[in-house]
Amino acid sequence: MNWTGVPMSVAPSGLAQPCQNHRVIAIVGGLGAAVSWAVATLCSSRSSRMIGASSVLAWVMIVGFSVAIVPAILEAPTAAPLNPTVAVGLFVVGLSYTTGLLLAYLALTVGRVSIVAPITSTEGAISAIVAVAIGDPMSLELAIVLAVITTGIVLAAIERSADPAPESPAGRRTHDPAQNRRAVILAISAAAAFSIGLVISARLGASVPLSWIVVASRGVGIAIIALPLVLRGRLRLSRRALPLVLVSGVLEAAGQVLYVIAAQDGIATAAVLSSQFAAIAAVVAFFLFGERLTRVQVVGVVVIAIGVATLSVLRA
Repeated sequence: MNWTGVPMSVAPSGLAQPCQNHRVIAIVGGLGAAVSWAVATLCSSRSSRMIGASSVLAWVMIVGFSVAIVPAILEAPTAAPLNPTVAVGLFVVGLSYTTGLLLAYLALTVGRVSIVAPITSTEGAISAIVAVAIGDPMSLELAIVLAVITTGIVLAAIERSADPAPESPAGRRTHDPAQNRRAVILAISAAAAFSIGLVISARLGASVPLSWIVVASRGVGIAIIALPLVLRGRLRLSRRALPLVLVSGVLEAAGQVLYVIAAQDGIATAAVLSSQFAAIAAVVAFFLFGERLTRVQVVGVVVIAIGVATLSVLRA
């Protein structure tokens, strides 16, 4: 994906409007992705405590697959035939996405949205580390930003025993700081899993249609999560959880599509704005769920958000 706008400083007057249109697309698409992912995260945080992380993930995969399968079929005639390398890449992306979501949902069952979401949003930072591990150079600026993000994660993980923890699946509030630490570890693991998919998806983007990547991600999840639950009779769904998993499934897929559309007209803008889904989710969780953070944790969340936004610009 490349920047397709014409710089205003060198464009003829007749091309100024197209450049502005490109920027609008990047801004609207990036914000749309952020809002989509924020709402999906909030819905998943509630439904995971109602029916369990595995069942929520299964339904999100089923709904997302249903949304993306028709565009994937329509694009099939114009796409290049799959070769073994691309097929393996699609499977790895699906496995990465499925693992990341499962870990994120498990984190949301025991931790606050305002902590889990910002840490999960560091997937871009971890993908930068993965890229360096497979041969990409690391600049001094990148190393500094990664250190800042790590500091933010450490601060966000600090919790006093007197701070009220989120409700347990049984509806009781606990005061065990160990739950916060478990949520942080799960969120970091989720970001690491997502990062692998980000790196591979970037390399697949020029080879296969976007809808194929979406379908592959959900298809793998259906095969390894939903189908086993169905066969064992353990796929759960309640009346209260139904609208939440429907919204999560649709918006997870919609956010991915909006981000790619936005990135085609401005990668830096799209990356910075879409990564702010964590900040949106944290603010809404404060008002809707009454989540409270210590001052140190607030500083940590802010540091993570700034670090992720800066990294998005550096990697654009």
